[in-house]
Amino acid sequence: MSLSPDDVKKIAHLARLNLSGNDIDLYTPQLSSILQFIEQLNGADTTNIEPLAHPLNLSQRLREDTITEHNLREKFQRIAPQVEAGLYLVPKVIEEA
Repeated sequence: MSLSPDDVKKIAHLARLNLSGNDIDLYTPQLSSILQFIEQLNGADTTNIEPLAHPLNLSQRLREDTITEHNLREKFQRIAPQVEAGLYLVPKVIEEA
């Protein structure tokens, strides 16, 4: 698939990129070659290939579920401007119409 400079301008607009004329001339063949490579990959036979989440058949190492930090809620709430029943009180930020 070959892109035209107008196609690149449209893509840049959709991506909210401000490209100059020189940039468009530079990116047009580069983007076209990327799309040609994708077309080449789409032509690969994948009939007997299972989809993988990861290319290696490894499992995540698990760690023991232990507490690494102490509960400092009381300390932090002592310096908070407003607290009630263990919760921080904050100003209302949603305005009703």
